[in-house]
Amino acid sequence: MTRYYPLMLKLEGAACVVVGGGAVAQRKVSGLLESGSAVTVISPAVTERLELMATRGELVLHRRAYRAGDLQGARLVFAATDDPGINRQVASEADRLSIPVNVADDPESGSFVTPATVRRGDLVLSVTASGASPMLASRIRQELEARYGPEYERLTAWLRELRRRVQQQGQPADVRRRMLERALELPEAWWQPEQSEESWAQLLDQLRLT
Repeated sequence: MTRYYPLMLKLEGAACVVVGGGAVAQRKVSGLLESGSAVTVISPAVTERLELMATRGELVLHRRAYRAGDLQGARLVFAATDDPGINRQVASEADRLSIPVNVADDPESGSFVTPATVRRGDLVLSVTASGASPMLASRIRQELEARYGPEYERLTAWLRELRRRVQQQGQPADVRRRMLERALELPEAWWQPEQSEESWAQLLDQLRLT
């Protein structure tokens, strides 16, 4: 049994390579673009969606087969072709270059797996069964989607701004902690990341004195 260490990677502007152009590759590309990565796709054929992304300049597309040397300079690699032999070649090169690689058809031959993920702005919820059952991870992801709806994007944006303002006040650490804990108990009507300075001041006073 492979044991994994969970972490969140900062990939803003990082070069990431996806070898493959089918539906699986498209899902990998979408997740990378959401993280702000600079994505390169290598495949003789791609989905219409990937073609559109390339046309819009959202990714770099090399419409050809993978060849040795394609992974130079990459921070992260995905082997997502329908040819296990090519996927093994990609994984082997990535391993030689010490680049983390995910292999779609054989997760344990790669160095990491991708979790099922729900994004709500700054809130990212991920779950994995470590390759044992992608269907289980997908089912739990659906449950998380239902439990944490789109309103949580507004909540996290509000909490980010609130935390910045609380820290600027120069209160002792225990006071700041209590204020932010109290904020989590406020109803959804309070979750307003864009409001007047007067409203922010009133909110901070209330949290400090409650």
